[in-house]
Amino acid sequence: MTQSNNFAASPLWQQGAVVELTITGLNHEGEGIGRFDERVVFVPDTAPGDRLEVRLLRVKKNYAVGQLLRILEPSPQRTRPACIVADKCGGCQWQHLDYQFQVESKQQQIIDALERIGGFSYFPHKPLLQSPASLGYRNKATYPLGRSKTGQVQAGYYRKGSHRLVNINQCPVQDDRLNLLLTEVKKDIENRGWSIYDEEKKQGKLRHLSLRIGQRTGEMLLTLISAHKGLPNLEEQAGEWLERYPDLGGICLNIQPEPNNRIFGDETVVIAGRGICREKFADLSFSLGANTFFQVNSGAAELLLTQLQQALNLQGSELLVDAYAGVGTFTLPLARQVRQAIAIEVNQDSVQQGQRNAEINQIANVDFLAGTVENVLPTLSEIPDILLLDPPRKGCTPEVLREIVRQRPGKIAYISCQPPTLARDLKFLCAEGSYQITWVQGCDFFPQTAHVECAVILQAVNG
Repeated sequence: MTQSNNFAASPLWQQGAVVELTITGLNHEGEGIGRFDERVVFVPDTAPGDRLEVRLLRVKKNYAVGQLLRILEPSPQRTRPACIVADKCGGCQWQHLDYQFQVESKQQQIIDALERIGGFSYFPHKPLLQSPASLGYRNKATYPLGRSKTGQVQAGYYRKGSHRLVNINQCPVQDDRLNLLLTEVKKDIENRGWSIYDEEKKQGKLRHLSLRIGQRTGEMLLTLISAHKGLPNLEEQAGEWLERYPDLGGICLNIQPEPNNRIFGDETVVIAGRGICREKFADLSFSLGANTFFQVNSGAAELLLTQLQQALNLQGSELLVDAYAGVGTFTLPLARQVRQAIAIEVNQDSVQQGQRNAEINQIANVDFLAGTVENVLPTLSEIPDILLLDPPRKGCTPEVLREIVRQRPGKIAYISCQPPTLARDLKFLCAEGSYQITWVQGCDFFPQTAHVECAVILQAVNG
């Protein structure tokens, strides 16, 4: 009888079965890894060292996903979560883990991805940079809206693995100055009688509440995301909010009419005050709009930027191209140290804000170009000395990677929030000895979650 037939014959390897196991590691999504009957079981909300009672929910031939029923013996890496709904909310996966252990796990996550997916046997890596704060670090939060069974307006995050809302009045990972707005604005929405969008029926108006704060300035921006315009007395309510909260600089309305999971739509209207909040970053002033990308952990981003600047050893003669520039978060600080900087960004609002940020800071050697990296990068008249990549979680497209290899810039600085896609892209770029990894630096942008940021420098190999 084969091993696989033995597996298939196990009476407990089936959906609904309750088994005991010990967690021995974590995967890149933050789930605990245990084994039962020599097969892998992934269990959320667990820690290495936990001995558990687990119900098997999704059972495949060689692995299963389990639900934690009871902790028989807790891991020494466990700690008490700061959030009262940490076991329900899908926003954080790791609040039950000691922060130092989170740091160690994220460092290992980067190493494992580069070794197993990238196929790299050696790469110089530095110790992971810890976030200056493990709580209260988020400068932006966007909450889905809903109604309770009794009709009360709710805002929060979705339950793990679902679109069922977990109502919250405060969130320990967001800047605590946003908590008051979260609580009070929900009440005002309810008192106004504004309709809440129903995902199943595709009816109603208000879909999300988005709050943003400049952590160094204290300025806040409130954005309501609605399927339709025409919220009754919105201007009146916006005026009340501005009067009530002195640090609130503006109220916006974003229109997202499509019946899908996209959060922001293409149209944003300023209802009262300014359509931006101001922030200080890397000794520069930034204007941030409602839906433009900016790193949610300003302190950690500055730490990584400082290390990147040192590692690049810029001489002032370089052409720098930032291929996913946003509003110039990294482009503008680096532009002060190079001959010329070019910022490529697909979001038109971000391009305009980036240009404005350059003007505010009197940085004249940077050009912002609107478009996709696939379309813009091949049109550049000069091959960059340094190419900065900071793509979405899915990484670079094959078209972008092929164009990079064709142009072969002298150095590539690749910043990623998804180690597996980072490793995949690095494997492509380093194929046939075109580039070699000279520097790897992880940084914890997202404490209490399994996500980790990592910066890598590639040097072109001569010949």
